[in-house]
Amino acid sequence: MILVCAVADLPDGEAHRLEHGDAPIAVFHVDGEYFAIDDTCTHQDASLAEGWLEGCTVECPLHASCFDLRTGKPTGPPAKVPVRTHEVVVRDGNIYVEVSA
Repeated sequence: MILVCAVADLPDGEAHRLEHGDAPIAVFHVDGEYFAIDDTCTHQDASLAEGWLEGCTVECPLHASCFDLRTGKPTGPPAKVPVRTHEVVVRDGNIYVEVSA
C-alpha cells in the first residue's frame, strides 16, 4: 500500500494527485468517503485531479469527459474508455492506496 497523505490534509470535495511511476493516481474525498482512480483522462492527456468534482463524478478539465469515481466508467463523452480504480484504506489517520494491477 502507498501512503497518500493524512486525512486532515485532504478536505471534503478536494483531490490529491499521487505520483506513482508513469501512472499518477488521483485520490478524491467525497462526503467522508475516499476514491482513487488513474489520474490521466482516457480521452486526452489531462489530470483528473485538476477537474471539477460533483458528487461521485469528476469532470476532466480539458474536454469535459466525466468519470464515475466508484467504477471508473465514463459517464459523458468524449471519453469512451474507463480509468482504473484503486482500493483506498484509511488507517491511523492516514489515507493509503492499494494500486490495481
